[in-house]
Amino acid sequence: MLQRLFPQTRRTPVDEALLAPMPDVGGPRQPLLIVENLVKHFALERGPGGVGGMVRAVDGVGFRVAKGETLGVVGESGCGKSTMARVLMQLTRQDAGTLVFDGLEVGTRGGMSVRELQRAAQMVFQDSHASLNPRLTLEQTIAFGPRAAGASRATARALAHETLGLVGLAPLGFAGRYPHELSGGQRQRVNIARALAMSPRLMILDESVSALDKSIEAQILNLLQDLRERLALTYVFISHDLNVVRYVSDRVLVMYLGKVVEIGPVRDIYEAPRHPYTQALLASRPSMDPRRRREQAPLSGDPPSPIDPPSGCRFRTRCAIADEVCARVEPRLGDGPHPVACHAADPRSGHPLAPAPAATLAAAGAA
Repeated sequence: MLQRLFPQTRRTPVDEALLAPMPDVGGPRQPLLIVENLVKHFALERGPGGVGGMVRAVDGVGFRVAKGETLGVVGESGCGKSTMARVLMQLTRQDAGTLVFDGLEVGTRGGMSVRELQRAAQMVFQDSHASLNPRLTLEQTIAFGPRAAGASRATARALAHETLGLVGLAPLGFAGRYPHELSGGQRQRVNIARALAMSPRLMILDESVSALDKSIEAQILNLLQDLRERLALTYVFISHDLNVVRYVSDRVLVMYLGKVVEIGPVRDIYEAPRHPYTQALLASRPSMDPRRRREQAPLSGDPPSPIDPPSGCRFRTRCAIADEVCARVEPRLGDGPHPVACHAADPRSGHPLAPAPAATLAAAGAA
């Protein structure tokens, strides 16, 4: 990847083999990432009364990410977004479920090892300052990954200079600096450069612009868009900012209490949301028009505890259209380009607001 942009850098055959991006195994129609029934629970220590519990942080999540696309992930704090990101990177191992990267199942014989995944996928964290070692210069920070992979010192150093230039930081002026000498936006550019130094195909961006000023945030977003096109990258972009997600994403995944409740193209999600939670999230955005001020909150109450989530639909305790079927049966996400996990959208559920089944409509038309 970076070799194509910087062919002037001299590398040994060993360096070329170590730093070459993972080849495209499955072709353009094969999703880069397939997540199936991903589960991660955290056991709580028993207190004085002997009562423990289990935090259901991620509970049966499944989705696909196509090559070259940006999947935005949104949801309230505590819904499991960051835990899911750490599991995707295998920084935290799942309790159940499978990860398939370009047709290769992660962690299985004949598939892809965790070490290979963590080279093919890189993560940019929210806190740009805590993500960097204060004792290392920027050159040493970026060169650390290639050196750990076995690249020569000269190659790793050259790669650090190349990626600094790629993210808009002049190598001569920044390579010898330390993190405390940078602004927040510059530190985040360094974190992006460190990820790019490993020639990844997938980048997971966990609230990577939320701590930045709006003007700097816009610069980083434009940089990410440019890098995606130039380097054929795929993004999983996690954010609380719904406007930012709309700007950068091709599709949007909505999470609530460890579950995916809706996923679809960004235009469909923002212009025709189908799940009551998605509708409430979008309605909660502040309006710049003083004539369109909200007098009532679109969503009331706090999310239930992930230790003891409600039965059936987990959103039913805050949902204005919940019915008794919502308490008895957990809604299925379904298939198609815009699936939603809501009984009110499922003709087979028996919910009073659900659309009529196709067979019923056909019989009515025949009559």
